[in-house]
Amino acid sequence: MPLADRKIVDSLVDWPDTAPDPAGATTTSATQSDGLPIYVDFANSVIDIDDLKGADAGQIERRHYSGLIGRLKRLVSPIKESTLENTQAFMRALKATNPEPVVLVIGGGTVGQGMDALYEDPAIKLVALDIYPSPEIHFVADAHNIPIQNGAFDGVVVQAVLEHVLRPEVVVAEIWRVLKPGGLVYAETPFMQQVHEGPYDFTRFTESGHRYLFRQFDRVTSGSSGGPGTQMIWSIDYLFRGLFRSRKVGSIAKLAFFWLRYLDHLIPEEYAVDGASGVFFLGKKAAHTITAKDIIAQYRGAQ
Repeated sequence: MPLADRKIVDSLVDWPDTAPDPAGATTTSATQSDGLPIYVDFANSVIDIDDLKGADAGQIERRHYSGLIGRLKRLVSPIKESTLENTQAFMRALKATNPEPVVLVIGGGTVGQGMDALYEDPAIKLVALDIYPSPEIHFVADAHNIPIQNGAFDGVVVQAVLEHVLRPEVVVAEIWRVLKPGGLVYAETPFMQQVHEGPYDFTRFTESGHRYLFRQFDRVTSGSSGGPGTQMIWSIDYLFRGLFRSRKVGSIAKLAFFWLRYLDHLIPEEYAVDGASGVFFLGKKAAHTITAKDIIAQYRGAQ
């Protein structure tokens, strides 16, 4: 996996020597026991310094499935074709301007679904952050305040992250800041999905709302990421888990209706975006901003 060399990452970091902690004291950028840097202003973050201590550090439970359970999981939630296609488009566009691009992955504690090609390409150097320690990242950080100097990256990936931040517009502004002029962003964000990751789930976006969130970027492509069939599987899961007060029953019901996702292939994109499970955006850093009136003309649905 071509994670960037630590020296490269250190040369990009821009973080004050001290930062306030919740008690009002002053602390240096903390370091985990394994030497993983932590760049967080704890006074202004949902991240708690106590949750980053010890062998089980991390606030959010990450489930890993293998064997039969893993195969069933992939049956219900396979890699989206749109993600595979968009990842390839992102990589091609990156290399068109820099044969050895440096890319920031926000929420890189685990390799994102459909992102294997990005991680396996030896020409692409990845810098990864998340809010919990992981062997897959270079440092712990809050994306509202990315500890990187301006214009450092050729590209940024933010997959299934923006629903988990309090102020998505601030995170996107940070993405714009750390990108080089003309740099690329690829984002996937839920639209019609139920709450996941409990108290760390805050918001959703329509395709138009997602486009306006990235209003300082020129659109390369955007659309649905999992259509109404996929969305219906989510709803069935949560309907049954609510009726029976059981996540296991919800999972069984979801498995019984896995075939609904195939209906997505029958739904035209303009109808899919109005009832999608999630949306995506691939864009290029721009020097201008689309206006509130402009966004009305950007609507891509069937209504």
